[in-house]
Amino acid sequence: MTSSTLRKAMMVFYTALFFLYLFGPLIFMSVTAFNTSSYPQAIPFEGFTTEWFGKLVHDRQMMEGLLNSIIIGVGVTALSVPVGLAAAILMNQIYHRARGLFYLITISPMLTPGVIIGISTVIFWKDMMGLTAVTKALFYKGIILTIFGQASFVSAYCLLIIMARLARFDRSQEEAALDLGASYPQVFWHVLLPFLKPALVSAGVIAFLSSFENFNTTTFSILADKTLVTVLAGQVRQGTTPALSALAVIIISLSLVGAIIYEFMKRREEAATEQMKENARLAERGELAVA
Repeated sequence: MTSSTLRKAMMVFYTALFFLYLFGPLIFMSVTAFNTSSYPQAIPFEGFTTEWFGKLVHDRQMMEGLLNSIIIGVGVTALSVPVGLAAAILMNQIYHRARGLFYLITISPMLTPGVIIGISTVIFWKDMMGLTAVTKALFYKGIILTIFGQASFVSAYCLLIIMARLARFDRSQEEAALDLGASYPQVFWHVLLPFLKPALVSAGVIAFLSSFENFNTTTFSILADKTLVTVLAGQVRQGTTPALSALAVIIISLSLVGAIIYEFMKRREEAATEQMKENARLAERGELAVA
C-alpha cells in the first residue's frame, strides 16, 4: 500500500465518521419510528409498522402544541423580519460613529439568556396590558406574550442577515432612480426590496425555525398554553415513546422537502438572472456593432 492510498483511505474513514456523527442519531431515531417495539429502539428491529404515526395524530396535546407552535412561528416571522429590515436600513443610514452603539443595542437580546427574556417579557407586558381590563383580556395570553418575547431576539438574527445583503447594495441605483423622478417609497418598493428579497426570505425561514424550536423563553412566556416543544419536554420526562420518533421523521422530511424546494427555486432564479445578464451583454454588443 502506498502513502497516497493510505491518505485517501484515512480521508474516507474520517469523512464517514464525521457524517455518522452528524446524521447517526437522526437515522437511528427514524428507524425507531417504524419498529413495532413499544420502546424507541432501532436494534433489534422487531418488525415494520406505521402505528406510531397514527398514535401521534390522535395525541390531542401534541397536535394542539404543534398548532400553537405554527401560529407563534408565523407571528414571530411577521414581526421580526420588518423590525430587522427597519433596523438594518437605519444602521446603514445613521452617522458612522453611532453605528457601533446602535449595533450593540440591537444585538444585545441575542446575548441575553432566554430565561431572562421570558421572565422579563411576562412582567413587562403584564403591567402594560394590565392598564385596562380590555387589553388584559384580549392580549395577555401565552401565545401573544411568546410572540413578543421571541421576536425581541429573533429580530436581531434577521438584522444580521439583512445587513449582510445590504452591504453589497449599490447606492448609485437609488440615486439613479431618484434622478429619474422616482419618489422615496417607489425606490424602496421597486429598487431596494427586490434586491433584499433573498435575504428577507432567508431571514423569514430562520425566524420561523428559531421560534419553532425555542424552549427557554417559551417555557416562561407561554403561561397556561403549550407549544410543541413544551409538550415534548413534558412527555419525555414521563418516558419517551416511538410516537416522538414519528414526529421527528415528519419534521425531518418537511425540512428536507423545504430545503430542496428552496435550493431549486434559488438555482432557477440564479439561472434566470444569468440569462438576463447574457441577453443584456448580447444586446449591448449588437448596439455597438450597429453603431
